Amino acid sequence: MVSDTIRLLGLDGLVAERVELDAAGVPVVDLSTGSEQARCCPQCGQRAVRVKQWTTTRPRDLPVAGRAVRLRWRKRRWYCATPECPRKSFTEQVVQVPARARLTTRLRQAAGAAVADGNHTIVQAARDLGLSWPVVHAAFTAHAAAVLAAEPEPVAVLGIDEVRRGRPRWSFDEVTASWTTSVDRWHVGFVDLIGGQGLLAQVEGRTSKAVTDWLTARPAAWREQVQAVAIDMCTVFKAAVREALPQAMLVVDISTSCSWPTGPSPRSAANCTGSPPRSKPGGRKSSRSCTPASPTPAQKAPTAPSKPSPATPTASATPKTSASAPAQRSPAATADTSTPLNFEEPGLLGLAFGALLRQAAAAITVLVAVLYVLPGISLALPAAIQRPVQKFWPTQAGQQVTSVIQGPDSLAPWAGFGIMTLFVAATLAAAFLALDRRDA
Repeated sequence: MVSDTIRLLGLDGLVAERVELDAAGVPVVDLSTGSEQARCCPQCGQRAVRVKQWTTTRPRDLPVAGRAVRLRWRKRRWYCATPECPRKSFTEQVVQVPARARLTTRLRQAAGAAVADGNHTIVQAARDLGLSWPVVHAAFTAHAAAVLAAEPEPVAVLGIDEVRRGRPRWSFDEVTASWTTSVDRWHVGFVDLIGGQGLLAQVEGRTSKAVTDWLTARPAAWREQVQAVAIDMCTVFKAAVREALPQAMLVVDISTSCSWPTGPSPRSAANCTGSPPRSKPGGRKSSRSCTPASPTPAQKAPTAPSKPSPATPTASATPKTSASAPAQRSPAATADTSTPLNFEEPGLLGLAFGALLRQAAAAITVLVAVLYVLPGISLALPAAIQRPVQKFWPTQAGQQVTSVIQGPDSLAPWAGFGIMTLFVAATLAAAFLALDRRDA
């Protein structure tokens, strides 16, 4: 006979013997085995008749009626009745509580569904269900493996980018007598940019081999349908794409925000028209451009009204789009206040401010204000004040030498670079005079 308590718990194969409250007022449910199938050996299927010992397990379960419940299942360990069976003994188990399980099956499923379908982070799901991060992560992985297809659908535009995940781990290789990386802190993600599939896969390691292995593991028909691959300034990804997807158009964008095939930003449009970027943030020159591995007429036709030369193919924007985009930008949008010029300017200015102020904290404060705070504050000023500041402020003017698109109210590249150079030189001269007269 099935009691109301069993119906409330919903644990098939188990019988509730009694329910009591512990010192904290949490219900403790004592369970016993109510299924004859639990006496059958899981390997040979023979029904056992001889008990080896009794054991008690305390699996964790979902809350019942909004209250946490503690389960205490006293079950038996049986001797297998088949002499030839390699499984000499076994414990009783049911569908919701497998052998050696510390969680019920439905609790694991709820943890995986909370992350996959409930838009919860692993940390949030672990906190809500009272579980650890590794347990919830394993539950999410199992949930995703059950619902995801074995192979992704065809992709027209593939995005590749790296993400830092956790800390690296090393192991000692006794053969080579050296330490090798066993767990890489960098992972590479593959994303369908326009097809709506989202994240396709994430592999461990930021190496050309890791990217190539995943791409070559896809069917040949899948790889042939990839028309373009968007990456950041990374030679690792470039080499892998050239090897695994030689027919694909390689789209490189400094800000890693290149849109395809419609609606690119003006900056992205310029980066995707074959013009090599002048410099990568950090001052390092880059020779990578948006050139395809082997341009074909099929790739050229939809992107340009006239036949482009192989040296300057188009990727995601036509010349008309990239040429007309700057005229539509406002002066505030033309000036990029997010990142100052990244050559030696911050270091030289920091040296000068340190010599002038003779305090590290004050020098850093002034440096941050000059490079970041004041240009940002100028955006809130009236247009009559904002435009001259955005145009002639040394850090803003100096950026024109690395800007792909020049706004209508911007200085010429070398004129802006000259203003920035004069500002740095004047600050260094003032620091030299102060150091010579005051501190010598």
